[in-house]
Amino acid sequence: MTWLLTGGAGYIGSHIVRAFRTAGLDLVVLDDLSTGFEHFVPDDVPLVSGSVADPAVVSRALDEHAVTGVVHLAGWKYAGVSVQRPLHFYRQNVTGTQTLLEAMVKRRIDRMVFSSSCAIYGTPATEVVTEDTAPAPESPYGETKLISEWLVRHVAAAHPPLRHTSLRYFNVVGSGPPELADHSPHNLFPRVFKALTEGATPMIWGDDYPTPDGTCVRDYIHVVDLANAHLTAAAALDGDVSTAYNVGRGEGTSVHEIMDAARRITGIDFAVDVRPRRPGDPARVVASPALIERDLGWRARLGVDEMVSSAWAAWLHHVETGRAAGSGRAGRRGA
Repeated sequence: MTWLLTGGAGYIGSHIVRAFRTAGLDLVVLDDLSTGFEHFVPDDVPLVSGSVADPAVVSRALDEHAVTGVVHLAGWKYAGVSVQRPLHFYRQNVTGTQTLLEAMVKRRIDRMVFSSSCAIYGTPATEVVTEDTAPAPESPYGETKLISEWLVRHVAAAHPPLRHTSLRYFNVVGSGPPELADHSPHNLFPRVFKALTEGATPMIWGDDYPTPDGTCVRDYIHVVDLANAHLTAAAALDGDVSTAYNVGRGEGTSVHEIMDAARRITGIDFAVDVRPRRPGDPARVVASPALIERDLGWRARLGVDEMVSSAWAAWLHHVETGRAAGSGRAGRRGA
């Protein structure tokens, strides 16, 4: 069996690639490298360069590598950016999913794990989010993930036996191998680490939320745990699975608590520059992972200290090697 991992050259996708390889599974990566990096893909894993919204590229990836299952991560994230670029997000995330599903149906490829997001929940009214919490996305990004979930379900109903599940990620952080650092300028960990290595003051958004210390509370999950959740979900598709699972630790950690861990682990005593709240940031979003624990036996293993220490080690590796974001091995495009 060969798995196609769309978006497999990205921060999260590259960790999933390694989880699948460690398990001895055959795979191929499809990525347009707009936010992914060629050097994140191991040399012995085929890389098809192109957009998941391009039918010709998708068909080539599926046919040339005899794909029998798909893990679909490719797409654009960041809720704030999606507000300025809704057309781009809908094309990449929704049209991309549609294009992929059309190609899968044509070839009777019957297994799919879809990368969804806690952004579908918006600002939840409850302290803990379950899969039954009513979706209320507050950005085009969240909408595209919810619509894509619906599309996968409708296609499965119309074209059985498509076996599928959607994994709703919460706040993914940390690193496995140090060469797989999170470079995103929008994510908390790389923003803080970039400031620290440049001798600047890390910035956070808001400290006047109705939370114990005034900063936002989130459910942070280590990217290695998340990668293993994909591997577990893919293996479970031959049995009974839910249409969607929350993937988190079920524990809330505030931004100030993350800053405390960063001071302790980096050995740098720093203050923070508190800016006004960002519009649309909920005070608290924490998952209930009970369903995925019950159905699939998966549970997050790594805590906040492992998240911060691994992310810091990867960031230092990135700085010390001078590997610029976007650089990679030449000559692999279209492989």
